[in-house]
Parts: sequence; structure tokens; C-alpha cells
Amino acid sequence: MSSLTLLGRELRLTARRPLDALMPLAFFLVAASLFPLGIGPEPERLREIAPGVLWVVALFSTLLSLHRVFEGDWADGTLDQLMLPPQSALRLAGVKALAHWLTQGLPLLLVAPLLALMFGLGGEALGLLMLTLLLGTPVLSLLGTLSAALTLGLRNGAVLNLLINLPLAVPVLIFGSGAVAAQQAGQAAQGHLALLGALLLITLVFAPLATAAALKIAIQ
Repeated sequence: MSSLTLLGRELRLTARRPLDALMPLAFFLVAASLFPLGIGPEPERLREIAPGVLWVVALFSTLLSLHRVFEGDWADGTLDQLMLPPQSALRLAGVKALAHWLTQGLPLLLVAPLLALMFGLGGEALGLLMLTLLLGTPVLSLLGTLSAALTLGLRNGAVLNLLINLPLAVPVLIFGSGAVAAQQAGQAAQGHLALLGALLLITLVFAPLATAAALKIAIQ
């Protein structure tokens, strides 16, 4: 099975469970929309908290369905078949992470401008927010796929997934929201972007390797 065939399979499975795909997006929209109602309509205050709020909500949105990344394939025995030679556990890990980003991270990226405008972000701040989400959401998907593999088959795997993922995702949250906050304060955001890009490169290289190793242990 080629990588494209495997990716198409993942997207078709997601299309058969639209609720799983729509739940994180709905949570992102509803949770972020509640902050202006609770804090008040002051434009300056909303612009100040916007980067942190949007990034925190995006982080929790990506966590909602992570425990299901491998769960279905593991439960029905498909995971064993997908990892039989000449199939590759590394390729499976990469495709799963890409499918998660396409179905969970990319929709958040597309609707983020609407929420950013609600918080009063515009111009350079909005463009920078989109860039940080473009760099950061793939990191969340890669780390989430790794934690899903580590907790595969465990009792209370969803809770363990959350406990593993949150500390790993904190740097992404800090650098992603920090870049926009720095730009709003009139400071340079290049340092935050460079660190966010470095995190993306590191996770692209090492997260699939660690995920593949975890999957091999899980099916033994």
C-alpha cells in the first residue's frame, strides 16, 4: 500500500465519522467566542489576550480526538496488517500525523482569521498569527500521534494521552503566542518564529521515528 493510498484511506475513514472531525472545530469556535463575552468588549484588552487565547484553545482542540488516531485500527486488527512487511511503521506514523493535521489542524488554521478579527487582530498581527499556526499545528499533530502510540491499548489511554501531550506542547504554545504578543508590543518576533520552526524540524525528524517504535512495541 502506497503512502497516498494509505492517506486516502485515512481521509475516507474520517469522512465516515464527521462528528470526530467537526468536534475539535466546533470546540475551537465556541470556546474562543466565549472569551469576548466573559471579559468584555474593550478592544485593547481583547487584542492583548488574543494570541494566548487562540493558541490555548487551538491546543486543546487538537487534543480532543488524539486517542482515536490508532485506536480503531488496533481494535479490529488492521494495525497489525498495516505494519506487516513490506509495509513500514515509519510511513504509517507519518501518514497518520499528516491525516490528523489535514482533518484537525488545517480547519483550525482556516477559521482562525474569523476569530482573530473578533478579537480585533488585523494586518501584520493577523498574518503573524496565521504563520505561527501554520508552523505550530503540525508539531501538535506529530506530538499527538506519538502520544497516541505510547498510550495505545492502555486503560484510560485518553487521560494518559492528555498528560503526556500537554507538557510536550507547552513550548509550541509559548513561542506561537509569544511571536504575536511581541509584534503587538513593537518587538521583533523573528526569534519566536525561528524557535517554532526549529521545533517543527525536530518533530518532523524524530516524532515519526519514536511513533513507529511505540507502535512496534504496542502490537507485540
